[in-house]
Amino acid sequence: MTPERSAKNDVAVTIIGGGLAGSEAAYQLARRGAKVRLFEMRPKAFTPAHKTSKLAELVCSNSLGSDMLSSPAGILKAEMRKLDSLILACADRHKVPAGWALAVDREAFSEEVTSTIRSMPSIEVVTEEVTHLSEGPAIIASGPLTSTALASCLRDMLGEDFLYFYDAVAPVVLRETINMGVAFFGSRYGYGEDYINCPMNEEEYEQFYEALVNAEVAMRHDFEEEHFFEGCLPVEVIAKRGRDALRFGPMRPVGLADPKTGREPYAVVQLRQDDRYGRLYNMVGFQTNLKWSEQDRVFRLIPGLEEAEFARYGVMHRNIYVNAPAVLDEWLRIKGFDDIFMAGQIVGVEGYIESTAMGLVAALNLFCVINGLPLLSWPRNTAIGSLLWYMKNANPSGFQPMNINLGLFPPLPKKIKDKRKRCELIAGKALSELEAFMKARQDVFC
Repeated sequence: MTPERSAKNDVAVTIIGGGLAGSEAAYQLARRGAKVRLFEMRPKAFTPAHKTSKLAELVCSNSLGSDMLSSPAGILKAEMRKLDSLILACADRHKVPAGWALAVDREAFSEEVTSTIRSMPSIEVVTEEVTHLSEGPAIIASGPLTSTALASCLRDMLGEDFLYFYDAVAPVVLRETINMGVAFFGSRYGYGEDYINCPMNEEEYEQFYEALVNAEVAMRHDFEEEHFFEGCLPVEVIAKRGRDALRFGPMRPVGLADPKTGREPYAVVQLRQDDRYGRLYNMVGFQTNLKWSEQDRVFRLIPGLEEAEFARYGVMHRNIYVNAPAVLDEWLRIKGFDDIFMAGQIVGVEGYIESTAMGLVAALNLFCVINGLPLLSWPRNTAIGSLLWYMKNANPSGFQPMNINLGLFPPLPKKIKDKRKRCELIAGKALSELEAFMKARQDVFC
């Protein structure tokens, strides 16, 4: 459908997509007095990964990444909290144990986002699939699983093909079916006991490795060429890079001592709590495109998971994103349009909070447009400013989705080897500049 427009002097902002970015954008605009029509096609139509009709449904993982200021992801979260992010506020209220990371109960988290958005009188949630958009004011936050019809419309608007990559989801197992006579609780370097760890000796690892690299993957017919995002590789793809690739990746045993031996195992599989009640555990780093029958066979070779019951098998789906430096301006606006912005993972960021941040940025810029205010130029030293800088300045011919990382921030005047100290200095600078920026633009940050 094409969203109906009201009179120009009383126009409602159209937001397409009720994921993290779309929900954040709707909230930010509504709390500033704008009328919003938030379009979400679920439950009338579903993507290959979504299972519910709730807003802000998390599909790949329940972890939102590190929550420490000694990490780039933690700096971004601190900025979002200062900016009154709905997504961060809900995440904080529904977090589950995950060491230094912020992980949430998926159901409770999505439920609160949904109820908050639906309770705001200036937001109308429309459960229809949008297939065409010709004018603004609007934010397209349809996500990496944008429907075929809308993707076709966007190609016409952008004048360029989308880029794409494959994304994979990790399996989830029932806690009571994990053999705790073999597995043990613990976090790296003694930082709490938030993970279940399944240790392997060398012989067990070799057996698992051989089974994994020879397992049958699910066939895909939507594209002949496979293109994976480096930050979310299927576990079988990592394994095929070398016999020890897993031991230096998702199965690295560093910092984890098996209490039965007092020593680090040869390799380890970690599982992270996925729900509030601790009944569901996610296999960390085990995104996969193996056939479900193969997952059932191969993953039971992991010590402690011999009798595990899988609440969800891993699945793989195509994610799409735009070539941001070629088709978007520095404010996330589609080039050639005055009041149509894009937001979320589809703009070329990777990660839940990065996607949410782009929803916030697009909403505030659109607020400026509809109120005749200057657009926002985010401080370069902030995490948000660094992400925007990357999307504007990356090479269009080799553009790939990007998480927030230290390489995006401007270098410090003095070289500091210790990564944690370097992050903490960057964090102090970022939050100080963000506070000054918000104070200078009280016309937006009321």
